[in-house]
Amino acid sequence: MYNFLSSFNLSPKAMIVFLSTLPVTELRASIPIGILILGQGVKVTFFLSIIGNILPVAPIYFLLEPVSRFFSRTPRMQRFFEWLFARAKKRAGLIERYEAIGLMLFVGIPFPGTGVWTGCLIASLLRMRFLPTFLAASAGVIIAAVIVTTLTLLGKANL
Repeated sequence: MYNFLSSFNLSPKAMIVFLSTLPVTELRASIPIGILILGQGVKVTFFLSIIGNILPVAPIYFLLEPVSRFFSRTPRMQRFFEWLFARAKKRAGLIERYEAIGLMLFVGIPFPGTGVWTGCLIASLLRMRFLPTFLAASAGVIIAAVIVTTLTLLGKANL
């Protein structure tokens, strides 16, 4: 795994930020990889993962609609965005019901399919205001970072 990661020619700290910005990995992967594989300290990994995971919030929120509108001109991309939005709407119940608190919980509980990317996509589709979206998503990221770091350290202690 380390050989694969080192093939990107990024420093370990840049790799942590990079992994935490991606929709599939987010900090759910960047924290264990940073601590267990890249050998970075807990505090540095925790901080960089939070920063990296918060970075996509504004672009997702503000660019989702114009980007999807532009790319939906082709039938294949239109089907992709219809699938993406339908999938997001299936998970929107908590956020629809509790808005910012629901978004914070949705982002903060590190289950598959949850996280800042899906949460902000849902917030954008629901037309939530940006500031509450940003604050709730950021709080959720911090909650998720605490949970994932704790689980990583417990797993490391049992290795």
